[in-house]
Amino acid sequence: MARIHFVECNTTHPSNFVIDVPVGHHWLLVVTKTPAQFWVNGDLKEYPKHSVVLYRPKQKVYYRACADQFVNDWIRFESNEPYITESPLPFGIPFSLDDPDYCRKLFELLTIEHSFNRDYRASSIDCLLRTLFNKLLESYFHERITPQYYNLLKLRTAIQNDPGDTWTVSKMADDLGISPGYLQSIYKKTFGVSCMEDVINSRIRLAKEYLIHSTQSVAEVAFRCGYQNVEHFCRQFKQMTGYTPRKFQEQTKG
Repeated sequence: MARIHFVECNTTHPSNFVIDVPVGHHWLLVVTKTPAQFWVNGDLKEYPKHSVVLYRPKQKVYYRACADQFVNDWIRFESNEPYITESPLPFGIPFSLDDPDYCRKLFELLTIEHSFNRDYRASSIDCLLRTLFNKLLESYFHERITPQYYNLLKLRTAIQNDPGDTWTVSKMADDLGISPGYLQSIYKKTFGVSCMEDVINSRIRLAKEYLIHSTQSVAEVAFRCGYQNVEHFCRQFKQMTGYTPRKFQEQTKG
């Protein structure tokens, strides 16, 4: 289990902010939301926002603001769990975080659990920390993360959360301020599917849920999933599943 000494989310500091601890006492995890300078291998180096660094106990800690302000999430804790003590993550060397919004939510939950003395506080903190370290591992072994990646990730998250919206390639490209052709190219290169394939997959997945677990008609399901034309929905559904919506409904409910 882990014991948190202090955790903060979205903490803002002025431009002269410096942390200088020659010998750190506990584990320390820092996630930046603004550019910052870190002492790495005997030199002060600047790293972009969405950088994360893990310090082990007794390790020198030095980082500072390098812009008008410094914003970060951070947690100081003790733990003897192998997923932390034997982690392949580097100590004291920042790397890029591949899903900042997801990790921000974990920090918010950790802050809440640490602040309130609830019955399952210890186990909840342990679960959240394990999830956070899983996300850190995904980030560390992720291929090079470009600034454009974060915009694409937000777009993909929006598609997954609301597949019934009126998604078009031109609309998505306008939102990102890039050309439709360039969007299609970098989206598929990043996620392995095109942006419209993601939309269609998300719509069909949602349609399956409605067909199985609701009493809505096929036309109502089509509309809820972003289709203005029922025939188009039926044709696309059969292409993706091998069944018409009605046949799929009969098979699964039967």
